[in-house]
Amino acid sequence: MSGLSVNADKCVGCGICVRTCASEGIEVAGRKAHVTDSCISCGMCVDACPVGALSIEKDAGAGADLSAYHDLWVFCEVDDGALAPVALELMAKGRELADARGCRLMGVMGQADATDADANAQALLSSGADGVIRCVDGRLRTNDAELFARWVCDLAETRRPETILYGATDFGRELAPQVAVRLGTGLTADCTVLEMDVEQGLLQQTRPAFGGNLMATIVCPTHRPQMATVRPGVFQANPDAAEKTAACGGATDVSPHGAVEDVALEAGLEPSLRVLGREDATGGDSITSADVLVVVGRGIGSKKNLPLMRELAELLGGRLGCTRPLVEAGWCDYSCQVGQTGVSVAPKLLVSVGVSGAIQHLAGIGGAERVIAVNEDPAAPIFGVADHAVVGDAVEVVGALVERLRARV
Repeated sequence: MSGLSVNADKCVGCGICVRTCASEGIEVAGRKAHVTDSCISCGMCVDACPVGALSIEKDAGAGADLSAYHDLWVFCEVDDGALAPVALELMAKGRELADARGCRLMGVMGQADATDADANAQALLSSGADGVIRCVDGRLRTNDAELFARWVCDLAETRRPETILYGATDFGRELAPQVAVRLGTGLTADCTVLEMDVEQGLLQQTRPAFGGNLMATIVCPTHRPQMATVRPGVFQANPDAAEKTAACGGATDVSPHGAVEDVALEAGLEPSLRVLGREDATGGDSITSADVLVVVGRGIGSKKNLPLMRELAELLGGRLGCTRPLVEAGWCDYSCQVGQTGVSVAPKLLVSVGVSGAIQHLAGIGGAERVIAVNEDPAAPIFGVADHAVVGDAVEVVGALVERLRARV
């Protein structure tokens, strides 16, 4: 059986493993260590054991016949008849990964009616998909994760994709774990980097770990499909996709090598959810859709300086975002938080003011096309990703910039 194993002959009951474990996965009773149900097989106790009494065992028969799996799929979320922007972002990244792997890239899309189905499929083909697997069925009107999971799993069990990518939207975060459990495979959430190990066919999935203090690269060597979720804004969509789709009016003949395959939803499946109404939880558009974003951190000094920062954002025609400490201090709403524990953004211009640039924050701004950073610390990590750096007091620099912008209005 796989999991943590204790060699009773070697164990001396010192308790170092208990003190090392962060999940209460091991205990000492009768002067011997015993594994509890809370063990997550992380291996920290194995490294800490001074007498080598602990080990992680793996089932020899675990996993799948990897040679039977092929193709890379992107699950393409549709909301109110329109493709979620993250679908096109993942399609562009998926094209890069599929080319490296030498496999096909397929878009998997389900929606309730055929009104925009052809235009959505063409958008995926124009973004690089080799084909689109599409289901148009009224039962898919609501984003019912259980229903979609049954549908995706039925497809995956039959066609055996090697990799499936999902957007880390509210729905994607609910759907992907259900698919992973049903298929008995792994899932890495909120990835910021995806790369392909061409020789072994392993998807290298990188995400911040341990509170954002380091970056962990995770692989799934013995199970398929490999699965990961990616936040909106982490990758850039193909800039030509929307233009090509608009130019052809949604026709499906622009990509002659691409094919749209319509599949049916199992007859016995019924939604478990019924939507009674909708209410905007944020009270406005998300900062993820802003082309210009001013992001402020603790370097602005005081809450009383927020109006100045907001004015800068307005003069630039953008929105105001912030870092986690400002949300925790009650200066800004959580919907404005940018970073690993907030939202990932990909504006054309990002002005970073008084932000040091912790790793978890940098993970959320990787999609920005151009970054201007203002910070009084010349060694601030934010300058490592900035296209233009201004070393100086954040309030003084922004005040001078606002005066010049006012003069132009």
